[in-house]
Amino acid sequence: MKKYIDKDFKKLFFSVIFSNIIFILILFIFYFLNIENKILYLIIIYILSSIFVLISLDKYFNKNNNIIKNAKKEIQEYILNNSDINIDCDFEGEIYKLFHEINLLFSILNAHHEKELQSKKFFKKIIFDISHQIKTPMAALNIYNGIIIDESKDFPNVAEFANLSEKELDRINILIKNLLTIAKFDTDTITMNKSKENLSMIFEDIKNHFIFRANIENKKIDFFINSDLTLYCDPVWIKEAISNLIKNALDHTKSGDTISISSNSFGSILQIIIKDNGFGIHEEDINHIFKRFYRSKFSKDTQGVGLGLPLTKSIIQSHEGNIQVHSTLNKGTTFVINFLNPTNL
Repeated sequence: MKKYIDKDFKKLFFSVIFSNIIFILILFIFYFLNIENKILYLIIIYILSSIFVLISLDKYFNKNNNIIKNAKKEIQEYILNNSDINIDCDFEGEIYKLFHEINLLFSILNAHHEKELQSKKFFKKIIFDISHQIKTPMAALNIYNGIIIDESKDFPNVAEFANLSEKELDRINILIKNLLTIAKFDTDTITMNKSKENLSMIFEDIKNHFIFRANIENKKIDFFINSDLTLYCDPVWIKEAISNLIKNALDHTKSGDTISISSNSFGSILQIIIKDNGFGIHEEDINHIFKRFYRSKFSKDTQGVGLGLPLTKSIIQSHEGNIQVHSTLNKGTTFVINFLNPTNL
């Protein structure tokens, strides 16, 4: 049987058999000998034999327990990104066969990890090359279009189309920027410069960015940010994520509507809430708004390309956070962002 391949189990098995045989032999000998207190001696011998068996079992199970503990420790080391782990499996037995399979799994995972790293390096180079190649012609087109606008002052029709061209070029620039940024997040090639930041200072910059547009569109933006709250983050990227949500709220509200931005703190959880009383999100769309290039058939927005919210989600996830959305059609939308904030632990 396969279990007898394990030398430790084989040793235990024969120790128990040997102990039983010795006890049976002594039992037969005592049976034919005329000895006083025969029962007492047999009980003592039985107890000694049992103790021997128990010691053998204890030694066997302790050894196996230590082997499993060491293997568990090695597996935990691997989970903690020590890829050089190799569990000792040079002996015979089913448990060592299992360890061999685990080592094989480690090797396969390491190979996949190495392949993934190489792919990320390749994509990083591709992204850099694409970005470099696109920037040059786009810069040239912006310059040419600027010249056309300057020279078309006496030609209203040309000026109108030149201005439209300017807007489309801006859209292309934003689209390319967002595409490249999302690709960088996908390949983990974004470097986050995180530090402990005051939340109210971050939102002061965001407020200054949107207040002009809100006034022009006769919309109100209220900020209720606790000045004592801090967040361990990259302020540039957090501003990008929050700005996308505020822009989205402005795009989907009408004149006279209100957008409120507030913050809460629950122990180690820092929460940011962006709420509006605008058009709301249709029930069919609520589970798809974070998908790239998703466009609702109910949307009246003809300019968006569906990258703002996916980019926001990627930024928040890179800060160990999550984002949730609650919306009622024609009543408004609420985005809730939760961060696990180590500075409050």
